[in-house]
Amino acid sequence: MNLSDFDFELPNELIALRPAVPRTSARLLVSDQGVIQDREFSDIIDFLNPGDRLVLNDTKVIPAHLKGMRIRHSDNGETRAGIAVNLLSMNEQGHWLALAKPAKRVNIGETIVFGDDLSAVALDKTQHGLVLEFNQTGSEFDVALANVGNMPLPPYIAAQRAVDERDDNDYQTVFAENTGAVAAPTASLHFDDEILDRLSSKGINITKVTLHVGAGTFLPVKVDNIDDHKMHSEWGEVSAQAAREIGDTRQAGGRVIPVGTTALRLIETAAQGGNIAPFCGDTDIFIKPGFKFNATDGLITNFHLPKSTLLMLVSALIGIDDMRGIYRHAIENKYRFFSYGDSSLLLP
Repeated sequence: MNLSDFDFELPNELIALRPAVPRTSARLLVSDQGVIQDREFSDIIDFLNPGDRLVLNDTKVIPAHLKGMRIRHSDNGETRAGIAVNLLSMNEQGHWLALAKPAKRVNIGETIVFGDDLSAVALDKTQHGLVLEFNQTGSEFDVALANVGNMPLPPYIAAQRAVDERDDNDYQTVFAENTGAVAAPTASLHFDDEILDRLSSKGINITKVTLHVGAGTFLPVKVDNIDDHKMHSEWGEVSAQAAREIGDTRQAGGRVIPVGTTALRLIETAAQGGNIAPFCGDTDIFIKPGFKFNATDGLITNFHLPKSTLLMLVSALIGIDDMRGIYRHAIENKYRFFSYGDSSLLLP
């Protein structure tokens, strides 16, 4: 299939720069076998049955956007210059891959100071970014980062407004637990504690998995033939308990509905053998039309960028014609798009 098959015109005013308040007041488009209803997210419980299981991504977003001062020593003394850094991912050695601006002026061996308690040394410059070794690790790093970092809002929001304190809460799910993401699993931002309690009271089960969402989720597809696209890689884990719960639900006739494309990609990675199994490691699974789903019966998700791999995933689940109809309906009815936008429940 061609990239143009996943293109559409989106009016700029439909890009949400702030979330709905309260979270559950976002609009909800429900597509059940192609039949569309317009509801509110708080109504999601009406479309789920006792015995169904929602799969949530419990990753926690780190304040990965940093502003610092690079320090260089030479025969002429010490020089300082400002630099902006966005953390991307941490490797097994505890070093961070980061995007820096301006990156070209950073020399290997330079120190970048972000605050009184946080600094890093530039170890390497690669085609993927700058490799940094921080002076803090573990919980001390988390504390120091929280003091100086900002939430890494998506590029299409950051280009139109500055990050502020509201985003510290708005861009984090209420069940975030495992630190490591540099982008939020945004379909889950619509949940609050009250709606989780209501779901439990109705007999709708919850399973949590972890996929640390990376900045690659925003990368555009640059090839005309989508089969030539190389997916970014992200670390995730499906525990033995989570795999057992998902398998038991499907065997009992309940539906497994991941909340967000990240949770869906992870459980389908763990189910590549046909049945879901425990998984821990990196996944670069690319779900596009023609994909065989082994663990998914529906999806709760926001509205995605044109020409994105996320839109291709949606098309794989519900069919490209239904996808086009849903997005046409959403635009005509002024649904709010992208990370802080409205939600949809897609039942193929």
